Amino acid sequence: MRVTQTMLSRNFLNNLSNNYDKLGKLQDQIASQKKINKPSDDPVVAMQGINYRTNLQEIQQYKRNFSEAHDWLDNADSALDEATQAMQRIRELTVEASNGSLEDNQRKSIATEITQLRDHLVEVANTKVGNKYIFNGTDTVTKPVDLSTNPPTFSTNNNPVNIELAKGISLKVNPDTSVFSGQQSGDLFFDLNNLINDLNSSNPSNIGGYLDKLDQATNKITNERASLGAVSNRIDLMETRNGEQEVTATKMMSDNEDADLDKVITYFIAQQSAFRAALGVGASIIQPTLLDFLK
Repeated sequence: MRVTQTMLSRNFLNNLSNNYDKLGKLQDQIASQKKINKPSDDPVVAMQGINYRTNLQEIQQYKRNFSEAHDWLDNADSALDEATQAMQRIRELTVEASNGSLEDNQRKSIATEITQLRDHLVEVANTKVGNKYIFNGTDTVTKPVDLSTNPPTFSTNNNPVNIELAKGISLKVNPDTSVFSGQQSGDLFFDLNNLINDLNSSNPSNIGGYLDKLDQATNKITNERASLGAVSNRIDLMETRNGEQEVTATKMMSDNEDADLDKVITYFIAQQSAFRAALGVGASIIQPTLLDFLK
């Protein structure tokens, strides 16, 4: 086959274009620090990148869920701690009031302080996380305890508020509603209201008989706090694992997508040298004309 000047020129320009394309891709990798800049650069890397990124996004969503779970548990623990302190003070006052030598005005003074502590317990029962009541099960928009209405209302919604913290694993983060109930004997506010009424009456019943009821209510609060503490400990362990998974997922995504700049720059310099050599060879091929041969 006869090789013509036109064929040499065409091949040179095609090769030159390929060299330009390789230099362009290497330059993009250096600028973006990524192996690929569009899926067509390497479909396998692109598909793996989608999978790794989806996995990382799930882990980061669970990380945000941990923050919400801690908000619920920390606020519940703080509320129950306040409730415990209030109950301890109420018990001290009840012991004092059980002294048969007290006069009516002294018992009424004690009743006034216990009334204030009861109202504080109502505020504790109506604790919110953001705009959500935490002692009302899944009905987070309704106030769980309201003594201002006739009759007073108390939450009966004890459905669990579950937060997903890992794939397929959801934990209950809301406290038991019954610690602040008041509908029947043995319920916190029911017994407190009766205690206050008896203290204000002229002929109080056995005030000392309320001590067992107060102790039972306090134990219920303490036990619920312990249960939430156990959940909190488990969440701490899961959160640690989630952090480790985030590091691993980020590294896998980086290994898949990020360019090795040292290698890319080395390839770029080599390709640049090859490109310059091609230009030099091409110039010597294309440059000669008839006049050059006639000289």
